[in-house]
Amino acid sequence: MYVIVNIRNEVIVTMIQVMKASEVRQQWSQLLNKVFRNETRVVVEKSGIPVAAVISAEDLKRFTQLEEQRKERFKALDRMRESFKNVPVEEVEREIKKAITEVRAEKRSKK
Repeated sequence: MYVIVNIRNEVIVTMIQVMKASEVRQQWSQLLNKVFRNETRVVVEKSGIPVAAVISAEDLKRFTQLEEQRKERFKALDRMRESFKNVPVEEVEREIKKAITEVRAEKRSKK
């Protein structure tokens, strides 16, 4: 499997390898070099079950940033949910449908 990664405006194709834990131990030094050079990412399996992944520090930084963004977005959803906690679901759905209809009508009138 290959993944396209955008690093410093460069498009790099990175392979994802699935390897047994015993193979990873034997090839650790070479794998670290490949991961560092963004040539591969490694999924480590134990008895056929994925148990870990080896990714570059740069990939980890990107993953951590995406995770933080996700947390912030869910906080916004939680705030919205809290604002409407005492409103019946049917009423919320009716208002959403009404708002969508109004936005679509407005967009059609601008064409």
